[in-house]
Amino acid sequence: MPNAKVLNEKKAIVEQLTETLKTASSGVLVDYKGITVEEDTALRRELRESGVEYSVVKNTLVRFAINNVGMQELDGVLNGTTSMAVSKDDPIAPMRIINKYSKQMGDRFNIKAGFMDGKVIPLEDVAALAELPSKEVLLGQVLGMMLSPLTSLAIVIKAIAEKGGEPISAEEAPAAEESAPAAEEAAPAEEAPATE
Repeated sequence: MPNAKVLNEKKAIVEQLTETLKTASSGVLVDYKGITVEEDTALRRELRESGVEYSVVKNTLVRFAINNVGMQELDGVLNGTTSMAVSKDDPIAPMRIINKYSKQMGDRFNIKAGFMDGKVIPLEDVAALAELPSKEVLLGQVLGMMLSPLTSLAIVIKAIAEKGGEPISAEEAPAAEESAPAAEEAAPAEEAPATE
């Protein structure tokens, strides 16, 4: 039977894992076998830069934490080697990065399961979410769509200002000439009161 110190350490790890799972917006469990130190270092660096927590976990301890947060469906995948990647801010980041490395490493690095907002999601959904662009790219695309009409308006106003308000195109010229005589006839009537 393990001593009290070891039990307390394991309880602390379970509590920490439980808190991590409660506060995570999403995460994935990974089966890794035989990845090199260089691959692991590159993976961890990219995850860290994206604000994703990544750690190798013991199946028995993570099982207790998963049961504490009500995701018992994940019990079935907790065998073999297991690592966990979770994010609090960007829910797509762990899936996108882990999926990228899974494609690169093949059988040595596979996604076992995923979860989002405290609910287990199917592997097909994990793969679909992993293909979405990053949060920054999505925000840029939305901002670009919002600014597009404003940019077009600014270009038109700039062109009008550069032309001095005069039409340049041949199509606009006949329309301007037709309306010009009416404007000239109205002008003397307006000027007459001003000279008196």
